[in-house]
Amino acid sequence: MKSETQKKILLSGAKPSGELHIGNYIGAVKQWVALQETHETFVPIVDLHALTEPQDPAKLREQIIATAADYVALGLDPAKAAIFLQSAVPEHTQLMWILNTLTSVGDLERMVVYKEKITEGKQALAGLFTYPVLMAADILLYKPTVVPVGEDQRQHVELTRTLAHKFNKRFGQTFPIPKELHPEAGKKILSLQDPTKKMSKSHSSLSYIAIADSSEKIRQKIKSAVTDSGNAIKHDPITKPAISNLITIYHAFSGKEIKQIEKDFTNTNYKNFKEALAEVVIEKLKPIQEKRKDLLEHKQKLIDILEEGAEKANAKASETLREVYSKVGLM
Repeated sequence: MKSETQKKILLSGAKPSGELHIGNYIGAVKQWVALQETHETFVPIVDLHALTEPQDPAKLREQIIATAADYVALGLDPAKAAIFLQSAVPEHTQLMWILNTLTSVGDLERMVVYKEKITEGKQALAGLFTYPVLMAADILLYKPTVVPVGEDQRQHVELTRTLAHKFNKRFGQTFPIPKELHPEAGKKILSLQDPTKKMSKSHSSLSYIAIADSSEKIRQKIKSAVTDSGNAIKHDPITKPAISNLITIYHAFSGKEIKQIEKDFTNTNYKNFKEALAEVVIEKLKPIQEKRKDLLEHKQKLIDILEEGAEKANAKASETLREVYSKVGLM
């Protein structure tokens, strides 16, 4: 039998911010779907993290259900991946407290995402400041060997690795050191309106393509996407970040290599490329949208999936927490 550290375990999740966009799919969910075939997979909907900003309770519950629908529609199989609510597994916050006792204020003050949120005008609440420690608990609780994350979360995974090292050094080998996993292309899909920023729903509605967007909306958003000077369909993130971002999206949805895409569109212009890109995205999203719609019409099925996922997660989480409590001296 394989030892705990030899098992292939994946942990990754996201906040329930409503419907997902294609940046979430390309940069994260697409990897989870592939890896669920070879890894024991845990995908929490991290609803406690959502509380770091003011939430309307009724809307939050709707967003949780929508996120679950997106995950399943995008290809996560509840029979292979435990999809569950973070708040349904109390061990997340219990382990967070243990890790808090190992975390320096200086480490948290260096977190770039926290600084960005404050710069954007977010209130400097303790929850926002310490949520990287909760994220570390989310990860370490399941002892994953790989953690697929977006580029913006890289620093938080580094903190997780630091805390795992600290705990192991002080209390004995407990946590495998999780390995980050980034897609080779598309690890950071950029805003359609500002290629200096990642794709996010916190910006203009034209800056992202939601998984649930209609064909008309997708065409409109891609048509209005900013481009670079010149007209060459060339992937060069340094000198042509806008068109490079669109090429990356085309690559992710078509499966074509970037060099082939450049070759296919050698003798055309931005307008024609955008039209072709829109059709590729629409065609890929169509069956996903149909499945999503069906799931949202049968919400009890989604609730059942979340409850079954929580049972699987609880079994693993409680085992880890018992081990941690014993090692730190708790009864």
